Amino acid sequence: MVQKNRLNGKTVIICGATASGKTELAVALALKTGGEVISADSMTVYKELNVGTAKPDKTELRGVEYHLLDAASPFDNFSVGDYKELAEPILERILGEGKTPIVCGGTGFYVNSLIFDYSYGKAPANLEARKKYIDLADENGNAYVYDILKKVDPLSANKIHENDLKRVVRALEIYESGIPKSSICDEKKPKRDYAAFSIDFPREILYERINRRVDAMIKNGLVTEVQSLIDIGVTNKNQCMQGIGYKEIYSYLTGNISFEEAVEQIKLNTRRYAKRQITFFKNQLPGVINLPPVSAEENAEFIIDKLKGNR
Repeated sequence: MVQKNRLNGKTVIICGATASGKTELAVALALKTGGEVISADSMTVYKELNVGTAKPDKTELRGVEYHLLDAASPFDNFSVGDYKELAEPILERILGEGKTPIVCGGTGFYVNSLIFDYSYGKAPANLEARKKYIDLADENGNAYVYDILKKVDPLSANKIHENDLKRVVRALEIYESGIPKSSICDEKKPKRDYAAFSIDFPREILYERINRRVDAMIKNGLVTEVQSLIDIGVTNKNQCMQGIGYKEIYSYLTGNISFEEAVEQIKLNTRRYAKRQITFFKNQLPGVINLPPVSAEENAEFIIDKLKGNR
């Protein structure tokens, strides 16, 4: 693609709450700048998960290169480390070609893995503890082990994604060793020039958008999608089935809750997740610029002008 409008070599971040219009904005910005988009979403990374993840289709992508959709199998335990390993070379290649990389998504840990260096010193391995917690996760799910970490080391838990089992178990290993984590971890250090933007909806409007999106997912076949996953052997012990929308419908299909309860739980859990996303990016990603809830085209123009120094 011919370079159109490189934004001073910056990596652009489009982040924020679910259902706020991030994908549409990222696509509009990519079309105007000749850039490419890298997804930072822990659910759209999975193949076969389309309806419940609001994964963009070819029509929505409008010909834009949009990386890391369908990058993992539903049976994979996909971690932040896996994401970084795939995403970082793509980002560097885009920059090397003189184009603008646009990182788009609401999974804060994915975004931050590309922006900051998390440097860990050496701590001794605790193989006995490691096996114990991996076995617990196999028996009870990743969330069970993450809840243990939240109780014993909430500071570390706040910095690790619930589904990143490898890092959760490592943090518990360190906890059981008796070595303060602060003594082996350095502060996060920015490693690249970035500009971050988030679409800022009034809370009540955002929640209405979330409720409408959930209703649309149900209408568009979420139940059938979850049943198809069950049919190929995916269970609630697989990481992908722990995502919002999937775990609730799984509970419905396995006879644990009613359909109506499942839908209400999806809406409630999504609203809670949106609140956590807003808090995360406010506290963990310095310098996020809030955008008004106007059209994607208008916000894309604003970003271009802002990064060219015209605003």
